[in-house]
Amino acid sequence: MQRALSFDHTPSLAVPLRFFFTAPVFALAAGLFLLWQGEAAFVSRWAPPTLALTHLLTLGFMAMCMIGSLLQILPVVAGVGITAPRLVGGGVHALLTAGTLLLCCGFVTGIALLLQLAVPLLGLAFALLLFVGVHQVWRGLLRGAIRRPPAQPVLGAIRLALIALMVTVMLGIAAASAFGWRQSVPLLLLIDLHASWGLIGWIFLLTAGVAYQVVPMFQQTPSYPPLVTRWLAGLVLGLLALWSGARVIEAKVLGMVPGLALAALAAAFALYTMWQIGRKKLLGKPGQVRSPTEAPTLFWLLALSSLAASVLVWLLLQAWPSTARPLAGACDSNLLVGVLFLAGFAVPVVNGMLYKIVPFLTWYHLQSNCIKAPNVRQFLPNAQAIWQFRVHVIALALLSAAALWPSVLARTAGAAFALSMLLLCVNLWRTLLFFRSALQTTASPRRPVAQMATG
Repeated sequence: MQRALSFDHTPSLAVPLRFFFTAPVFALAAGLFLLWQGEAAFVSRWAPPTLALTHLLTLGFMAMCMIGSLLQILPVVAGVGITAPRLVGGGVHALLTAGTLLLCCGFVTGIALLLQLAVPLLGLAFALLLFVGVHQVWRGLLRGAIRRPPAQPVLGAIRLALIALMVTVMLGIAAASAFGWRQSVPLLLLIDLHASWGLIGWIFLLTAGVAYQVVPMFQQTPSYPPLVTRWLAGLVLGLLALWSGARVIEAKVLGMVPGLALAALAAAFALYTMWQIGRKKLLGKPGQVRSPTEAPTLFWLLALSSLAASVLVWLLLQAWPSTARPLAGACDSNLLVGVLFLAGFAVPVVNGMLYKIVPFLTWYHLQSNCIKAPNVRQFLPNAQAIWQFRVHVIALALLSAAALWPSVLARTAGAAFALSMLLLCVNLWRTLLFFRSALQTTASPRRPVAQMATG
């Protein structure tokens, strides 16, 4: 069943777009940073250059896009308008941007003051987001229980993802205190827990929750079965808590059970979603096979296959750690899992959604202003997005190889990734320019273009 949407509660176009247009710039900076640092960024997942590179992607790109999506999707799905959305969005955006830049500069330079400034800024950004998000989700759940029950699985998954985000932020602040204030904390344990809750609890759970809505909506697939929408998010969060407890008490054998279960759930979600998209997009009439030509579909398929591959590599490392590590030379073999998850799953899935969400929002804004809008496909020609997809596939292959042979391929991989993100920036700006051109040609003399563009 397709979930009912309340587009009358959609916020101003400027609220999500400021996040969507800032995020690719951070990803471009990550590619340029890798081009500059080279193999130093692949020495260890705990090395300062690696931490800076990781946070340029997780905070600067992933969190930026996901926060923009939340501020857009929560009012639409929950049917409850956000109070002062411009103020909230502008505040979170400014705090997150400044905090991310200071944090990454602090990792690279080792200047404690930069980290000391970054921690409160990022803490305030996520505190504001969590307050608005949790308040919004609970109001939506209360309303949905009475008027719109189909929206509850989406909101439930988002609610648990916000809980995971809260844990991620607290663990991150504790870990950052070791760098900024030289506090005596179990740093390696905190980094592992922080990364796990951020990648699995926040990114994966939120992706799954949003997928319940956007995959059937944009990929024209059947809705996820109730068994998935009701239980997946809760199981993931519960298993992650069990794994974390085992990690804290150093019970490695005990932690393998929830760890393997989490891997199985992630792989099952990836394979099931791939099967649903493939059944709709790859198969035409009986006996006929067609190639998916839409870039967002290709990005989704790349993301899901990379998620499954990251699970497979993780399982291989758990089963044969002594034989897997020599393949990576002196490097940390777990970096390959991180590359596949971040550059292979997280970045492409957001990239693909941007190619759907930004054209749709600009098209819808024209429609809501009683302007005859062009076809939504004209806002971003598919051929331009396809070229970026091809470059990103090359960049992902180079990044995966660089995780094993960094001295040879690290800088080449950074250049390819930077080029992919540069093309994403260009394509999104072309969409905005097309939107503004449509406003200019159809604007009423009594209603200025600037007024319509900002809502």
